[in-house]
Amino acid sequence: MFLSIASSMQGYVASVHVAHYITVRVVGSMLTSLFLSLLCGNAFIEFSKKMFTAQVRAFTPESHKKKDNIPSMGGLFILLIVILTMILWSDWTKSDVWLFLLTLLGFGGIGCADDVYKMLKQGGLRAKTKFRLQIFVGFIVACAMIWLQKPSTELWFPFFKHLHFDLGLFFIPWVIFLLVGTSNAVNLTDGLDGLAIGALMTNFSVFSIIAYVAGHFTFAHYLQIPFAASSEVAVLGAILVGASLGFLWFNAHPAQVFMGDVGSLSLGAVLALMALLTKQELLLSISGGLFVFETLSVIFQMMSWKLYKKKLFKMAPIHHHFELLGWNEAKITVRFNIISFVLCLLALITLKIR
Repeated sequence: MFLSIASSMQGYVASVHVAHYITVRVVGSMLTSLFLSLLCGNAFIEFSKKMFTAQVRAFTPESHKKKDNIPSMGGLFILLIVILTMILWSDWTKSDVWLFLLTLLGFGGIGCADDVYKMLKQGGLRAKTKFRLQIFVGFIVACAMIWLQKPSTELWFPFFKHLHFDLGLFFIPWVIFLLVGTSNAVNLTDGLDGLAIGALMTNFSVFSIIAYVAGHFTFAHYLQIPFAASSEVAVLGAILVGASLGFLWFNAHPAQVFMGDVGSLSLGAVLALMALLTKQELLLSISGGLFVFETLSVIFQMMSWKLYKKKLFKMAPIHHHFELLGWNEAKITVRFNIISFVLCLLALITLKIR
């Protein structure tokens, strides 16, 4: 919208041409989503108290029972803010924008159905049903990428300038794996006030920077990274950073609202999409190391129990293990987010170490 207004006014007000610069739109979109979140957050929470409350997840520490009946679909608020800001600041002639919208709505729809079902019947959607729906939406997104962009199917490795190979026909399964895996990893991490959204915020920041650099031919050539023709992903990432900051205002301990599956699944999926569009998928395993760690803790816990009937941790995901060790919830969140921040810095450093 702002781009259209700026274009129509350019003949009358010369200074409005700055609205076309990526840097201006990155800052403007981030501040817009942040201020909209802060402005509308309390109203959404009051509305949610009447509509979107649910019981806390099963298999959580006893201390979490006090969180019953706190609004649980804050992710819906995040999506509304993100989409509204996209309408204002995004260049809708770019296919990246439509892919973002498709991913947000697709995975957000699955999460929304799961959250609503939890309110109607404890337990939510069946795990198999949820997983199949994620695979289906991931397949649709992969096909849309190929149809809209005809993307490179090469997989690039961190630390090495010339190490990459063509995935060929395995590109679609690779896209599905990243989208489904990352969305579920974020969902598992979303168990403490401010934990998942804090780690998402730093990851969105990293891939926004990478998108800006990859969209600038000189910078991309200097760093020996794939040149992405559109740096619109930087604007979309900035919108997500602003919305995440705004949501964290209300989700910080003690939380006034929870993200729910509608938020964790959709935001995890668009993080994976950012990695795919910038051709830095493997960097996500570094910057998103916290999500990987949380997921592995669940996998190892299940394997240990099935094979040896013993638990590796007091409770999985791993953040609950530290809770049962006596750590304060806020301390776990801050320390885990510090780890996530350091991992994100390490991911950025790899752009130069090649």
